[in-house]
Order: sequence, then C-alpha cells, then structure tokens
Amino acid sequence: MDISAIVMYLGFVLAAYSVVGNDTIQTLGTFLSSNERKKWWVLWLFAGGILSVTLIIGYINYDGDVSYGRLEKYPLPDPFAWYFLLPPVILMLLTRTGIPVSTSFLILTFFNPENLNEMVLKSVSGYAVAFGAAIVLYLAISKVLERKFIENPITRRQTEVWTALQWGSTGFLWSQWLIQDFANIYVYLPRDLNGWQLGLSLAVLLGLLAYIIATRGGAIQNIVRSKTNTVDIRSATIIDFAYGIILFFFKELNNVPMSTTWVFIGILAGREIAINFMLRKKENRKAMFRNLGMDLVKVMIGLIVSIVLVYMVRYLAAG
Repeated sequence: MDISAIVMYLGFVLAAYSVVGNDTIQTLGTFLSSNERKKWWVLWLFAGGILSVTLIIGYINYDGDVSYGRLEKYPLPDPFAWYFLLPPVILMLLTRTGIPVSTSFLILTFFNPENLNEMVLKSVSGYAVAFGAAIVLYLAISKVLERKFIENPITRRQTEVWTALQWGSTGFLWSQWLIQDFANIYVYLPRDLNGWQLGLSLAVLLGLLAYIIATRGGAIQNIVRSKTNTVDIRSATIIDFAYGIILFFFKELNNVPMSTTWVFIGILAGREIAINFMLRKKENRKAMFRNLGMDLVKVMIGLIVSIVLVYMVRYLAAG
C-alpha cells in the first residue's frame, strides 16, 4: 500500500472520529440528555440502525456515492499528500475542548477552497433561518408548553407518549443530519465505493458511534445541557423536530454542503432568547446573552481556522 492510500484511509478514520465526536451531539444531544437512564446500547442500536439504513440508501440511489451527491464539486486528490490529515486532527483537538466547530468548513474547504463562499452563504442562511424560526416558534409556545414543562414534572403516562414522539423526531432529525454530513467523512474515500469499502466504513462509524453514546457525548454535550430544560423529553422532542425540518428544507434546496453546526447553534439561541423573554427571567438575561455569545464565538473559531487552512494548503501545494 503506497503513502497516498495510507493517507486516504487514515484520513477517513480520523475524519469519522472527529466528525462523529463533534457533530453527532448536535442531533443526538437532547436525545442523550433526556434518556440518561436508558442503557447506552439501546440508544446505540436505535441510532446505529438509522445510520446504516441512511448510508445504504445513499449507496444504492447514487451509484456508490453515500454523500447523496454533495461531493460532486470535491474531486478525490491524486495523490493524497500528508497535509490532508491536518483538518481532522485539528478538529479532534478543538472537539476535546468542547468547541462546536463546523466540520464542513474545516474539512471540505481543504479539498476545494473555491467552494468556501457557497458553503458560508448557505450556512449563514441556515443560522438565520434557524434563529428566526426558533424565536417565532418559542414565542408562540413558551407560555403554553415550556412553562408547563418546567413547572409540571412529566407523569408516567405522558412519558410513554412523549418517548414515542421523541424517538420518532430524533430518528427523522438524525437521518437528515447524516445526509448532510456524510460528505464530511466520505470526502476521503472514492466517490463510488465498492462493497468492502462500504462495509468496512460502516463498521468504523458504528464503532465510533457506540463510543460517543457510551460516554454520553463528551465535552460538547455541555452546550446542550446549559440550555433551559433540554433534559425534559418534551422540550427535547420539539427541538429535534424543528431542527430536522430546517435541515430537510436545506437538503431539498440544493446539494451544496453546509454547516449543520450553525443551524444547531441558531436554533438553541433563538429558543433560549424567546423562552427567557416570554417567561420573564430578567435576572438571568445578562448571563444568557453571554452564554449565547460564547457559542457564536466558538463556531466563528471554526470558520477562521478553516480559512487559515485554505491558505496553508495552497502554500503547501505550491511548494
């Protein structure tokens, strides 16, 4: 096996670990928070089953391209130089600090810097749509539902109903996220996978997903836990459903990759502001804006690092 092939497969493993560790919590974070008492392997079987089905559907419908056509403008490098390992390594380091960086910016931009403007525009639009939609939604339901959720613990009968609703909304959201973010992982592999590449890559993803779920999300899960009442299964269900609808909208819009991280942060920010104002938590307002500001700063770090890497790869390629 030559150096290029080693970089390609090692890059895939590193990208899979870093993307699953960083981005999975955006979709499964509220699910893990509100199901902390359940065995981790039960949650893994559910999430892993959806991942497997989504991957195989993409493989069949797009002639071996599990990215659902999102890598059309990202040709496979030939040969793979050593510096293509930098994005997932940097992403892993940032993830361990709890910074929710955009894997789309950090990894895909490295493969085709010319597409950065399109990705940034779609991602910023995603943040704006998610932020605005969350404010409108939670202004409407905060007093009716969220106040009720906070003041009235869920009953056993309600738990049964909301558990079914949450698992359904999480399954929908998880599938939409995977369709967007498979590109960030499989950018390191051929665009038309053969059977053994599909099977081996799926095994790697399922193993990494088991680790993330068993450790309950790691450092980035703190972003979810810090928001109002996200451990309540009823609140988590509404968050997941809203997030899934927005990702579905942008999936249908075009096949330009986008940062799901920005959509995720936008939803949490809009929700937190609306709940705070509707429930009149004035004493917590300064801390809330400081917390939301830090979330935005963290995702901006990912964008800045991505731009720096673009210039770095151009320099290395020219040399």
